[in-house]
Order: sequence, then structure tokens, then C-alpha cells
Amino acid sequence: MSAPTQTAPGSIAPAVRKKKSLLASPFFRNKMAVASGIMILIIIFIALFAPFLAPYDPDAQDLAKSMQSASGDHWFGTDKQGRDLFSRVLYGAQTTLLGGVFVVLISVLIGVPLGLISGYFGGRIDSTINRIWDVLLAFPSLLLAFIIVATFGRGFENAIISLGIVYVPMISRIVRSVTLVEKSQSYVEAARTLGLSHTRIIFRHILPNCYSAILVNSTMDLAYAILDLAALSFLGLGVQPPTADWGYMLSEGREYMLISANAALASGFAIMVTVISFNVFGDCLQDYLDPKQRKK
Repeated sequence: MSAPTQTAPGSIAPAVRKKKSLLASPFFRNKMAVASGIMILIIIFIALFAPFLAPYDPDAQDLAKSMQSASGDHWFGTDKQGRDLFSRVLYGAQTTLLGGVFVVLISVLIGVPLGLISGYFGGRIDSTINRIWDVLLAFPSLLLAFIIVATFGRGFENAIISLGIVYVPMISRIVRSVTLVEKSQSYVEAARTLGLSHTRIIFRHILPNCYSAILVNSTMDLAYAILDLAALSFLGLGVQPPTADWGYMLSEGREYMLISANAALASGFAIMVTVISFNVFGDCLQDYLDPKQRKK
């Protein structure tokens, strides 16, 4: 447990100075981190304000304008039902980000406590939990999610739950590895000597030291969750029509590539930019939070 920082008598640490030091940190000097962070903020802004940014109702059909190319009225053209593709891409950001966040949230809420318990207690508890993870990790994540969704029925909610379960072993094992290191530290031994309960030691003292690993892994998993949700929707197992979703739009656009590639290109590009942005940001975050990299 880190010792509290002390300030020399009479010294002043204004908020302005703290802000300057934060902006001058190596993380903000990393151009890739800044670029990916700005792109993520833009994507979040689009998702939040899609109803105000979209020029048309994403579900409004006009068969007379079916499969139109890009124009002043329809920037990305229209799909086979005459729906405005630009509006559907904007609304698709809501579905995609919301789904990805819930997948990561489910995996964190289940995986983090199990990882802490597994690493702290060890023995049979650790062995049992790890054997379960071995079974789940024996299958490719998308294949396992495909099996779960096919068993319990297609739909956006089932796709989120299935991917959330699939991602649990990864975050759990990362937290377990950090817990194994932390439980041997002197501050944990001191807490035990003071007679603190296991629950208090785990969640009050060890968990805060896992935050960096959880943050980095969650950022990475969000990118993979967006990609996997798009894949399930592409296969018809995720979001169901007429809800705007990038994966389903890509599936629809694939059927009409020779006539008009706008739907496939727009949704595919949106998926690519979003996944790459979160992936790059996660990489930069990992480098920044790694003490060895920070020394370099």
C-alpha cells in the first residue's frame, strides 16, 4: 500500500498546476493515444446524439427510393427498403456501443470477484474455477457464443449475455494473476495480523491494485465485443430487424454489393474505425500504466 504523499510546509499545489502536469504526461504526448481517444469521443458523441444528428428516421421506408446512390438528400444512399443509410449508421452506433459496454460489464461483474477469490484463497477453490475456465477457453469465443445463442434463441439480449459469459474467463484470469502477486505483499500480511476479514482484505486492499489491469483489459474487450456482436448480427443471431445495427447492415449490404456497395462499405468502415480506435487506445493505456514502459 503506497504511503501518503507529504507536502512541504508552505508549499502550494494549485489545480492549474495539476492540470498542466496531467496534460504534460507521457500518455497525452502519445499521438496514437490522443488520436484514438479523440476518435472514441467522436463515436460516443454520435451514439448519444444520433436522434439529433440523423436527418431521417432510420426505420422509415420509401420503396420508391430503394438502392439509391449517395446524393445531397441521402449522403450514404439508401438500402433495399429505401431507408437512409447515413441515419442508420448513426443510430447503429448506439446499438453497437451499448451492446459492447454491457458485454464488458457482465464479464467484469462476474469475472473480477471470481478472479479475486481464486487468487486469494487458492487450493481447491482456485483449481475448480480454473478448470471451468479451461473448458470455456477450449472453444473459440465466437463459436462458444454462437452455441449459447443458438441454444437459448437469437436476439440482442441473448447475444450480449452469451458474449458476457464468454469473456468472463479472460478478465478473471488477469485479476487472479494480479491477486497472486498482491496477496504476498507486506500490506496484506499486516491486514491479516490486524485481524481484518478476508472480504475486507480482498475488496478494500487488493481490488484497488487490480484497477489498472481491469481498465486496460476492459478497453481491449470492448473492441472485441463490438466485433463479435457485429459478427453475430451478421449471422442473424444478434440484433433483429428493423433495428439499426452495423453488423446486420453489413449482412444486408453484402447481398446487393454488385448493385450498390454503400450499405456494406458504410457499416464495415464504421466497425473498422471503432474497433481499431478502442484497440489502439487500450494498447496505449497498457503502455502508460506499465511501470517498465513508463521508466523507458
